[in-house]
Amino acid sequence: MSSYKLLIDGQLVDGAATLDVINPAEGKVLATAPRADLAQLNQAVAAAKKAFPAWAALAPEEREAKLNQLADAIEAKADAFARLLTQEQGKPLAEAQGEVMGAVFGLRAFGAMRAETKELQRTDTARVIEVRKPLGVVAGIVPWNFPVLLMIMKVGPGLALGNTMVLKPAPTTPLTTLLFGELAAGILPPGVLNIIVDDNDLGSALTAHPDIAKVSFTGSTATGKKVMQSVASDLKRLTLELGGNDAAIVLDDVDIKQVAPAIYASAMSNSGQICLATKRVYAHSSHYDELCDELAILAKASVVGDGTEQGVTMGPLQNKMQYEKVKGFLLDAKAEGTVIAGGEAREGDGYFIQPTIVRDIADSARLVREEQFGPVLPVLKYDDVADAIRRANDSEYGLGGTVWTSNIERGIEVANQVDSGTIWVNKFLDLPFDVPFRGAKQSGMGGENGEEAINGYTQAKIINVAL
Repeated sequence: MSSYKLLIDGQLVDGAATLDVINPAEGKVLATAPRADLAQLNQAVAAAKKAFPAWAALAPEEREAKLNQLADAIEAKADAFARLLTQEQGKPLAEAQGEVMGAVFGLRAFGAMRAETKELQRTDTARVIEVRKPLGVVAGIVPWNFPVLLMIMKVGPGLALGNTMVLKPAPTTPLTTLLFGELAAGILPPGVLNIIVDDNDLGSALTAHPDIAKVSFTGSTATGKKVMQSVASDLKRLTLELGGNDAAIVLDDVDIKQVAPAIYASAMSNSGQICLATKRVYAHSSHYDELCDELAILAKASVVGDGTEQGVTMGPLQNKMQYEKVKGFLLDAKAEGTVIAGGEAREGDGYFIQPTIVRDIADSARLVREEQFGPVLPVLKYDDVADAIRRANDSEYGLGGTVWTSNIERGIEVANQVDSGTIWVNKFLDLPFDVPFRGAKQSGMGGENGEEAINGYTQAKIINVAL
């Protein structure tokens, strides 16, 4: 086993304790990670606070150069990152390689971000300009489904815009983050980036810390609400990217054989463990049976196994807690609908669920109402598109969604009526780093990427001058 270290004030250090990290394909210990205590958390925040003035004072081009160095360092170790990501997270190696290279591109894109001064008004008597300044110390809390990419989507804009950071990965997937910390220790000035690992016991101390200026959290809606309560006492800035129950609306004008593979992939990539994955499908009655059949064929053709093995197209669920939760959804699916593919957990070691397609299920079923975050997909029938839109919107969530059609203008019209922060037409999970995405309703607040990231990691100041 490799020796992993926390990153505090530029030093790679042992934790006050240790934490076993499980390989989800085996259900066995992969490695031992260092685990921080409250004193080390406080040291990390203090180091970030001390490093902030000098980092913020650098020219943006100097910070960009450092982020580009980090991107180069990740790219040079891309194979090691991808293999470690598969071992700790479970996704097939090809998906892990895509995530790692996405992180490389993301660092470079975020490094090029600039918080430009804007002139808002100029008259004969006044000039009004808006400037943006970094906030200070940012806490970044990263989930286990995309531990590398989502880490970079916080670190990238946070550091590029002049903030310093304390990063906390999920306790079930800390290893790739710690490997990143090894690279950062040799590139960034001490204290600019600090990485601690906990066992879900330091989150509230981090988010409530008086020297934290902003919290960027990606995770479940339930935990996001707790984070929001934690920051309320001193009104910290907050970005929440939370859960979703994204609907796919399949219009009556599509070629089912053409769109079914994309719909399947939108639901089953990363074993369905994507906040923006398709969680429920609404198909027009004229092709409902055909779509169900095609999705079932695709599910039965998927190769479930250890993501490091060649030919595997779907890995395990990431952790035992999620595995048990999804097994509960399988029971609900059998009770409330008709399972036409999958429906079982795989026997043996590891947290494997066969990709499952469920038809003839009621809107009131738990599998339809809740976010399953696993490879279990309900397919529902509709006759009138207005009814499909209404049912898609009947959710506390509003993160993403898709519309599938052969008529682009019709697709845009339907998409405009879906209550979500992002909606794709004839595509899915397309998230350019320069395009904002954000959640509606209980899927979050604030946003990631593009101008949302610039605004979220800076404080705007109006300078109003008499001429």
